[in-house]
Amino acid sequence: MGDIIRIIVSILIPPLGVFLQVGLGKDFWINILLTLFGYIPGLVHAIWIIAKK
Repeated sequence: MGDIIRIIVSILIPPLGVFLQVGLGKDFWINILLTLFGYIPGLVHAIWIIAKK
């Protein structure tokens, strides 16, 4: 159930979904950078991080 909530949050704000999964680690900062480059790269990275862990 927790992953579903994180995925929904990631659709709205990708860095927040990554933060909820891994905290302030390097994956979070990579996601911030990807989201600044475009919403879709940030979203794909967020879903991948949530699905991977």
